[in-house]
Amino acid sequence: MSNPNRLNLSAGVFSVCVAVSLVLAKLWALSQTGSLSIAATLADSALDLLMSMGGLAAIAYAAKPADYDHAFGHSSAEDLAALGQSAFIIVSAFAILAAAGVRFMSGSSGAIENEMAGMSVMVLSIVLTVALVSYQAFVSKRTGNRVVAADSLHYIGDLIPAIGAIIALWANRQFGIGYIDNVVAVLAALIMIGGAVKIGKGAWDALMDRAADDDTVASIAGIAGNFAGVHGFHDLKTRKAGSRVFVNLHIELDGKQSLEDAHAIGAALRRKIVEAHPNADVLIHKDPIGVQPHPDDTRHH
Repeated sequence: MSNPNRLNLSAGVFSVCVAVSLVLAKLWALSQTGSLSIAATLADSALDLLMSMGGLAAIAYAAKPADYDHAFGHSSAEDLAALGQSAFIIVSAFAILAAAGVRFMSGSSGAIENEMAGMSVMVLSIVLTVALVSYQAFVSKRTGNRVVAADSLHYIGDLIPAIGAIIALWANRQFGIGYIDNVVAVLAALIMIGGAVKIGKGAWDALMDRAADDDTVASIAGIAGNFAGVHGFHDLKTRKAGSRVFVNLHIELDGKQSLEDAHAIGAALRRKIVEAHPNADVLIHKDPIGVQPHPDDTRHH
């Protein structure tokens, strides 16, 4: 296994270990305090665990070649998992919103106890999260792995609810202002829903073969349009599956050159596109300049 793969796997294992530790610590803190804001961060950490495990599996799959039954790989499993994760987030978030709503309507802030235990766990959560994010940043910079980078961004977003939970617990301990716990829980739940919608939409778009983002398509078009030996291109099609981008492209070449020379140009262009987009799977069809579709070909490219 190459060094980049080892680094990526180590980041994935570290992420899972941190997520497990945080889930266990926050379960204990919730039992000690009864704080809704801690419940919100617990639900988020449970999601982190699922996402980290999915990310680790994706990294492991990325190191495996496609097999006979899955010639294009297994990356769509990432999108199926993401849909399940987004549903889990939304259900958890609405459960937290419902509990907060009941407390608001009843005029009760809930009985929050042993705030110091809860604050200690949240401080531990922040320290572990910062350590993980720092290591993920190091790995993603060295390897360019987008799964590690995306996981890092998600953990960075967890810092806000964690800090909010500390503020809520401190305010309840110092001033007896318990309703802040409900406010923090609502804000954290809304953040969770926003993240779930984004994750779910991305997964749904990929499963529906939506094209890659405009910047990626423009980048590929720019590379092909300015590549030596390529006199034009057409029928640029892209789709995403998990972290992979599949690219189909027709390029126009000098029809008088040898097949070997044409192949060399196409292979070099493919390498250039993959260099700019490491997760791309590129298929290039070569046409002579000015070729017209055959009259019997009723299907578009």
